[in-house]
Amino acid sequence: MALIAAVMLVLEALGIVLLNWILSIVVDRQQMSLAGLEPGAMSTGAWVAGALFGLYLLFCAAVLVRMAVRDRAPGGFTRIVLITCAVVHGLLGAIAVGPAGWVAFVAMMVVLALVVLPLVAYGEPRMPEAGAEGDGGVGGEGIGTAAGSA
Repeated sequence: MALIAAVMLVLEALGIVLLNWILSIVVDRQQMSLAGLEPGAMSTGAWVAGALFGLYLLFCAAVLVRMAVRDRAPGGFTRIVLITCAVVHGLLGAIAVGPAGWVAFVAMMVVLALVVLPLVAYGEPRMPEAGAEGDGGVGGEGIGTAAGSA
C-alpha cells in the first residue's frame, strides 16, 4: 500500500510542477502583476513554488518507499513529514471543492487515505530488540543483570 501511495505522490508532484510551469508561462506572456510586483518575479515565484512543492512530494514518496522496503514505520522527522503531507492533502481537498469541483476533492481524499493508511498500518516505530546489538545495549549489561554481576 505504501508503494501505491508513493507512485501517486510522484504523479502528483509531476502534475504540480507542470501546472506551475504553465502558470509561470501564462503570467510571463500576459505581463500579469499583483500589487505592483514585476511579472518576471511573479513568473519566477510560480516556478519556484511548484518546484519546491514537487520536491516535498517526492521526498514524501521516498519516505513511503523506504518504509515499504524496510517494512517498518518511519520514526521521528520522517513520520512528521508524512503527517504534514496528510494534513496538506486534507486542506487542499477542502479548498479544491470550490474552484475544481468534487472530483478534485475525491482525488485529494484518495491520496490522503493512501498516505494515512501506511502510517496507521505500521503503527508506532518499534525500538530494536535488547539483545539485537551485541551485549544488550548501553553499558554492556543485558536485561535482568546488574552492573558488575555477570
